[in-house]
Amino acid sequence: MLLLLALLAQQSQTQADDYTRYELLAPGSAQFKITYDVTATTPGARFYFNTIRKGSEATDESVLDPVTRQPLRFEEVDGATARAEGHPGAALDTRYIKVWLPRPVPVNGEVRLRIIKTYRDPASYFVRGDTVVFRRSLSIRRNAVVLPAGYEVLSNNVPSQLLSETDGRVAISFLSAGPDAASLELRALPVRRAGATGQPRVSERAAQTREIVYFLQPPETHAFDLYHDYTETRPGVGRYLNVVRAGSRVSNPSAILLDTGEPLPVRTLQGEAITREGIDIGEPVKPESEVVVIDFPPVQPGHSARLRISETYTDPARYRLDGDELVWDRAFGRPFNAVVLPAGWTLTQSSIPGVLSRTADGRVRIDFVNPRNDEIQVLLVAGRRQ
Repeated sequence: MLLLLALLAQQSQTQADDYTRYELLAPGSAQFKITYDVTATTPGARFYFNTIRKGSEATDESVLDPVTRQPLRFEEVDGATARAEGHPGAALDTRYIKVWLPRPVPVNGEVRLRIIKTYRDPASYFVRGDTVVFRRSLSIRRNAVVLPAGYEVLSNNVPSQLLSETDGRVAISFLSAGPDAASLELRALPVRRAGATGQPRVSERAAQTREIVYFLQPPETHAFDLYHDYTETRPGVGRYLNVVRAGSRVSNPSAILLDTGEPLPVRTLQGEAITREGIDIGEPVKPESEVVVIDFPPVQPGHSARLRISETYTDPARYRLDGDELVWDRAFGRPFNAVVLPAGWTLTQSSIPGVLSRTADGRVRIDFVNPRNDEIQVLLVAGRRQ
């Protein structure tokens, strides 16, 4: 046990899927409520450490398990304690919220958390005349800021969606594609219009949890492996349907419940088999229609489940060898998408801006962030490395 604890203490704390929601409280209070969704991904970790930002006074703290909505144990600790108990990169002059995870992070899974706190930070949230200002460097990629009741946006310097809360409050939301923190400056005035209905008509892109990674096999095979992650929150839902695109063929489907690392049962149905089971695929069922069905324990009210679905696709129309060049031509609808080229290939053209990196085995990876609520058409061209 002591050896295990020592090994865990040497691991860097890793995380994913960060999303932060700031709710600005009464003007003049310098206070804002933070709801921070984050996923702990360090295998075997028993704790997660959330930074308390310097210059901010934290109160009203709580932590929930999104799977069950049950509260989790936590306490404030200093940087030395965080270093000793699983966060070797912790700053010694910083304080942290130490969270007891509901279960150790599984090797093939992850542990999701919701951390709630209220900050008082006069440097970030203040009043100028009749204008409220929220000025803050936001390092998390996915963010939303909700104005106080009765206020409207005067200006903001980061391209954002404008949203309506059900209670009539106005919010902005954005996905940040760059590597640096977004230096947000949001200004708002008392509302000067009537008729705010509070009826949401726009889906918040930054709050969506879907992401996908494609691993391309040699282009002459037209095949690629993929996995896509998805969080289900609808009560009673216990089935995921992946309708195979026309022109594609699917093989080797598998799925796991990321919250526990457990494998899930998977079936592939075609044509009449889809009709016999009464499955609605959102379009008329044809003899060539194909759907992958993943069954999981139905979601309880207030609970959620995160799934990872893995498959191998073959699609000659969208992935092919054209002369000596690899060509990938596919639409992406998810917020986060990544393509990993086959070994020995180098990227020469990309129609959509992406971030290039190398995998551990030296393959080229291109990451795309799509902040829009529609698809981006991605054309990639690659050549063989000499």
